[in-house]
Amino acid sequence: MALPQAARATRFEEEKPGSASASRSVVLRGRASWYGREHQGHRTSNGERFDRFKYTCAHKTLPFGTKLRVTNPSNGKSVVVRVSDRGPFRHQRILDLSEVAARPLDIVRRGAVSVVAEVVPSTTPLGPTEAPDDLAALASDSVATIKAGVVALTDIVAGETEAADVVVVPAPAPSFVVQAGTFGDPRNAQSLQTKIQALDQNLTVTIAESSQNGKPFNRVIVGQFADKAEAEAVKLRLKQLGVVGMVRQAENL
Repeated sequence: MALPQAARATRFEEEKPGSASASRSVVLRGRASWYGREHQGHRTSNGERFDRFKYTCAHKTLPFGTKLRVTNPSNGKSVVVRVSDRGPFRHQRILDLSEVAARPLDIVRRGAVSVVAEVVPSTTPLGPTEAPDDLAALASDSVATIKAGVVALTDIVAGETEAADVVVVPAPAPSFVVQAGTFGDPRNAQSLQTKIQALDQNLTVTIAESSQNGKPFNRVIVGQFADKAEAEAVKLRLKQLGVVGMVRQAENL
């Protein structure tokens, strides 16, 4: 399914029984990937420890604790996850799922797949669930007929925007990271990740996996900063601690 650079959020009206008013839901469409063993036990952006066996996910802007029903339209499998982390660091993707959540969606085998993600009530149980009855419509651009200006996704979730059929969520503003090292062997990347976290527990350190010409690359990524000067300051602090890195734009990793 071809997708624009910006993830699209579609709002649908749903009549409440016995009421003329309507509630609004948010639907995101885009690519989703996963993270697992290499992040086990590390702190996520909300401060908790990552557990690959819990149904959690990373999203760039949704409030921590937001629950999403994520569905792979290709196999009809769905899971409900909770936002506990920030990311993904690659702009082509809208979500990173924990390993246990990614497996039924076939993301672990394929690396990344196109998904439909709906914001669901906070009382919704986490874990495998039934796919939405209107999955074909949710996954299709045919439901998006009226473009209604650009607003913040967090405002949509909070219900702070006026009624609209479609809200296009723009690609996030450029952000910056410190690339502390690149390794073919993931064990070396994990060793540097552990070293940096031991030097400064306040820094968020992740490993971005990729490949080129069939060769794996494991990049050790520190932070995600809205301001390049802030990233440069962290780079300097790491250099003083013996770790030489470089500042890069997160979307270009």
